[in-house]
Amino acid sequence: MSMFELEFMQRALIAGLLTGLSAPAIGTYLVQRRLSLMGDGIGHIAITGVALGLLTGSAPVLTAVLVSIAGATAIELVRARGKATGDVALALMFYGGIAGGVLLIGLAGQGAATLNTYLFGSLTTVSQSDLYVVVGLAVAVLVVAIGLGPQLFAVCQDEEFARTTGLRVQLLNLVIAVMAAVTVTVAMRTVGLLLVSALMVVPVATAQQVTRSFRSTFVTACIIGVLACLAGIVTSYNANVAPGATIVVLALAGFVVAATVGTLLRRRSGRMRPLADEEPEVGVPAPEPHAVSPGHPHAHSQACGHQKVDHGDHVDYVHDGHLHAAHGDHWDEH
Repeated sequence: MSMFELEFMQRALIAGLLTGLSAPAIGTYLVQRRLSLMGDGIGHIAITGVALGLLTGSAPVLTAVLVSIAGATAIELVRARGKATGDVALALMFYGGIAGGVLLIGLAGQGAATLNTYLFGSLTTVSQSDLYVVVGLAVAVLVVAIGLGPQLFAVCQDEEFARTTGLRVQLLNLVIAVMAAVTVTVAMRTVGLLLVSALMVVPVATAQQVTRSFRSTFVTACIIGVLACLAGIVTSYNANVAPGATIVVLALAGFVVAATVGTLLRRRSGRMRPLADEEPEVGVPAPEPHAVSPGHPHAHSQACGHQKVDHGDHVDYVHDGHLHAAHGDHWDEH
């Protein structure tokens, strides 16, 4: 019998497909905010949620979702109000989550083998009910990540500017935290709670080596995540090893290849920085030679309503599909 005819493998592949899409989707925003380890911290909090489910006889996936969302929200509020820095807030998640999880697992009378299936992933433990929950949560994450893409990018790129444009920065930051928490629980059956952060970060870092814009990084990272998950699940079945570790190793191998290719491309074109840094804004084309903008209607400012893009020693404004930059008594477009 082919492995694709086995019901548990079919469930695992569907869960892997959704995990590969949702984890890099939210990971792109976390990397942009320089909170790459947030997924790891939430993963530790989710351990407490899993243990709580085992203790109470509830579905561990659902309790992990609730506890992860509560923990991520609390830490984001602490960080935003200045009562603790980002790294201290993540440390609280690391230590409190793992300690609470181990304590509750002991009270539930469960052994290390049960906990390991959630820590490192397990193909055979993806039940039909788990799959329904994973599908619902993954779709929700993708809808929010794509539907609120411009707003979330603005907050991740420059919170102060986003605030001046009228965006509800605090709420959008909480949305990112909640999406990260949900993504962790989506991935815990295939990748495992201890390795889910790698699937959020590594595909994004890989995509940045060969892409020029945030949007292309987003799409490429999702493609890489799906390929790593599906290939890792198939490999783990044939080699009888943990799926989470296999997926992460394949993702890291992809990064090595992409970094090598990206370096060669930048050397050929005379660039020595990642291609993704060249175009920081969604939908902004690659820079072209400067040309005087004919009949420019007004002078840009902080309050003009056009998107601002920091560009080295000056500020550009997105206008009619290209960038405008002050140049003496006129505006250049490029």
